[in-house]
Amino acid sequence: MQKEYKRYTITSALPYANGPLHIGHIAGAYLPADIYVRFLRNKGKDVTYVCGSDEHGAAITLRAKKEGITPQEIIDKYHQINKDTFEKFGIDFDIYHRTSAPIHHETSQEFFTNLYDKGEFIEKPSEQYYDEDYNQFLADRYITGTCPNCGFDGAYGDQCEKCGTSHNSTDLINPVSTLSGKRPILKTTKHWYLPLDKYQPWLERWLIEGKKGQWKPNVYGQCSSWLKEGLQPRAMTRDLDWGVDVPLPDAEGKKLYVWLDAPIGYISATKEWAAQNGKNWEDYWKANKKKEDESCLIHFIGKDNIVFHCIIFPAILHAHGDYILPQNVPANEFLNLEGEKISTSRNWAVWLHEYLEDFAGKEDVLRYVLCANAPESKDNDFTWKDFQTRNNSELVAIYGNFVNRAIVLTHKYFDGKLPKLGKLEALDKEVIKEIESFPARISESIEKFRFREALAHLMDLARLGNKYLADTEPWKLIKTNQERTATILNISLQVAANLSILSVPFLPRTAEKLATLLNLDTQEWDKAGKADLLFNGQNIEKAELLFEKIEDDVIEAQIEKLQNSKPVTQTAENIEEQKETIDFNDFMKMDLRVGKILEAETVPKSNKLLKFKVDTGIDQRTILSGIAKHYSPEEMIGKQVTVLVNLAPRKIMGVESQGMILMAEDGDGSLKLLQPNEVVQNGSQIS
Repeated sequence: MQKEYKRYTITSALPYANGPLHIGHIAGAYLPADIYVRFLRNKGKDVTYVCGSDEHGAAITLRAKKEGITPQEIIDKYHQINKDTFEKFGIDFDIYHRTSAPIHHETSQEFFTNLYDKGEFIEKPSEQYYDEDYNQFLADRYITGTCPNCGFDGAYGDQCEKCGTSHNSTDLINPVSTLSGKRPILKTTKHWYLPLDKYQPWLERWLIEGKKGQWKPNVYGQCSSWLKEGLQPRAMTRDLDWGVDVPLPDAEGKKLYVWLDAPIGYISATKEWAAQNGKNWEDYWKANKKKEDESCLIHFIGKDNIVFHCIIFPAILHAHGDYILPQNVPANEFLNLEGEKISTSRNWAVWLHEYLEDFAGKEDVLRYVLCANAPESKDNDFTWKDFQTRNNSELVAIYGNFVNRAIVLTHKYFDGKLPKLGKLEALDKEVIKEIESFPARISESIEKFRFREALAHLMDLARLGNKYLADTEPWKLIKTNQERTATILNISLQVAANLSILSVPFLPRTAEKLATLLNLDTQEWDKAGKADLLFNGQNIEKAELLFEKIEDDVIEAQIEKLQNSKPVTQTAENIEEQKETIDFNDFMKMDLRVGKILEAETVPKSNKLLKFKVDTGIDQRTILSGIAKHYSPEEMIGKQVTVLVNLAPRKIMGVESQGMILMAEDGDGSLKLLQPNEVVQNGSQIS
């Protein structure tokens, strides 16, 4: 069991106020945190959940230049859009702060001054990139070039979004200014550096030795890799005209580095929240010598922010000396969309504000799907078909169906009053005992940040209720044994009451609606696990559907909308990025062969998939391919194709696919077969 703390400080990564939110953001840093916070609150914990807009840095000024308005207009616009979107979706922050607020500037400058007065910074001149056409030094995001680590041609000056490596802008190969499009020159300027190498021994003790086995492998592994390579001093100031002023007399025109300023936003947000609510912000951030009075700090982020939250910010907090350090940083991987990386530049995204318009009242459906498919340990994929299936086959057919049947039968046979519990049979006792186990099972998974697992346990409770009704058939028993029917419906509604409480972290609106239907007077977590949450004779409201079936035409409209959002032609800017570099041995693991299509047919209930019988030369096997919109079954029969034959089998729409037929996506989004120029023997290897 996880250690209990007196209070909890929970943060989600501050989104840049330079554009709207998409489902990748939500799945990465906000939904997991919201689930965790709602769980803590339901257990009666003292918790503050802070977030807000990151309103500084080059990303803001770049967007302002693109839209032809001022940085202030950009942050005002997108701060409000994102704040409203979070509220409508149900992400329940205690405060949604702004880093442009005076309290944030003051707090950030206090941090800098504290470290400066202690002599923690290294002040030195260095050569920085300078755009002669625009007469200005270039911040990290004003420079792109080839990543020195993976070779990706499009890395930013501070980080490669392809491989996740952080670096200095001067490390880039073939750097280009995003302002003029020309190669910048190097020019001398003065900055203040944080000597991360000085803190490396401490970081190794705190992180590598102290967090092994506690933090997620993807987080721990990335941190270990960084420390193994050896840390270097990093500039904490920039030559910019937008951001927090460096509080020194000889630093005119210089701003704090956004990765010094942004995480301090968590602290300034807590200060503002505390002032508004009569709290002491230091209780949530300052170290306390009394173990029983400790606070727990947890950061929820995406994997691209790991180094900043696990190395740089802890080093800053440690250097300051007064602050608690994160107990955990449960970073998620990336969520892809329909098999492709989410790309804001290509408009390949499901925008959250548009979802809320198109699926009004279905906020919990998206919460459910994003949690059930969360990229907790590896990148995962969101598809509209999976969204529909999970809604119809799980939320409607399992959760909603069980609750609806129990309530409808209670109104039909007992006038909407909870019937009296009679003599218990063996099955009843088993179900009651099983109910008792769910709070602990779900709690353990949440406390370990295994939210997918926790949600699966919750659905198992709904399955338990469904199976209990199916096994006992009260609609038949009522004819011969009203007392037995009463007991069955009493226990079924007690299961539903437990569902209401245990659903609060995951499906808050559904939980509230269900509690109203049952007239449940508590949703405290510690009350769950009992079969006496409802009392005999308690009034049960008439049934209302908790979830509604989503039809094919609704999903097809979303898929079409997504496809139509793609650029018609591909350019150097929007063509798919190079994947991570692999070595020759990895390439040699792939077994590519020429195969021949022997049979082809459509897959029922799918407008995308074709099912093939393929002669690979080594065998005949079934392969599914999503090319139904580009090729008919008839025109595929007899064609030779390129097949990846040693791909692990995978079930798709109930059919096991035993390989992959290789295709190329053209500029207009159409798929083209990769075929040999002339007929060759089936099974011929490609090398």
